[in-house]
Amino acid sequence: MDDRLATLDGRRFWDHLCEAVGRAVVGNEGPLRLLAVALLAEGHALIDDVPGVGKTLLARAFSRSLGLSFARVQGTTDLLPGDVTGSSVYEAGAFRFIPGPVFTNVLLVDEINRATPRTQAALLEAMQERQVSAEGESRPLPVPFIVVATENPVELEGTFSLPEAELDRFLVRISLGYPDRDAEVAIAGRYTGRSEPLDDVSPVAGPPEILRLRDQVRRLIVSPDVLGYLVDLVRATRQHADLRLGASPRASVALHRASQAWAYLDGRAFVVPEDVAAVAPAVLGHRLLLDLDRRLRGASAEAILAEVIGRVPIPMPDRATAERAR
Repeated sequence: MDDRLATLDGRRFWDHLCEAVGRAVVGNEGPLRLLAVALLAEGHALIDDVPGVGKTLLARAFSRSLGLSFARVQGTTDLLPGDVTGSSVYEAGAFRFIPGPVFTNVLLVDEINRATPRTQAALLEAMQERQVSAEGESRPLPVPFIVVATENPVELEGTFSLPEAELDRFLVRISLGYPDRDAEVAIAGRYTGRSEPLDDVSPVAGPPEILRLRDQVRRLIVSPDVLGYLVDLVRATRQHADLRLGASPRASVALHRASQAWAYLDGRAFVVPEDVAAVAPAVLGHRLLLDLDRRLRGASAEAILAEVIGRVPIPMPDRATAERAR
């Protein structure tokens, strides 16, 4: 890999993506970066926040800026698995498969926690294997493929908790938060002259370009010291007294891939410990199960991860070596 070309591609892609999405979305550079990490690391993203903060708008603007096909599914209690994956109809003496909305590049599942466990389970194969099995045949999904799901944490009636197996398939969990005052003024002003800010978003890439960027991300350098630091962070969650279940080996793989993508967007051809620490909360937080008693006493996954990151030693010699290699 030409390191100089790769770093230029990563930084240029991030700058153009920010500019394009920023025409419709105000003040969400952090969440947008995590979406870009999920895309480049071949993962999926769960956006968890209160209603009205722009979860759906961000997902739609992100999809449009990449020139990717987009489909949306609204989570409801009567949503069936076939409504997502597709179904067969009997026509002219034979069965014909009608693809569901999952056959797209970006699938937005709004309020995924309102879908029944059976329908949520139907997404697992698509998210993990990038295929749908129906009528005894496996049908591959388009490439690239990413699920962006939203979840409303404040409403419990008519919702179903996502099982740990499904949460583990999301590379990152993202929270938007409320905008500051200046950002909220800008948001309100964008609807003065037109009703749809998405009209101003134009593509900055396409499927072939994204596949090329993904290939560069996979080949970013992760030194043995940085890899050891990454694994030590994950293993430290399994030994924490406030946790009933720590992060799994799959979390180590996810953190490795996410760290590569984070470094790539910074314009580097190698990963440093700060990249690992930067993405660790979004990658690991939703994979942890708190002890019930500790949760009632105010413990949180965010606080535990901050403690773990502060406690695990950073491999400084490796950082120096990486800087010299630059």
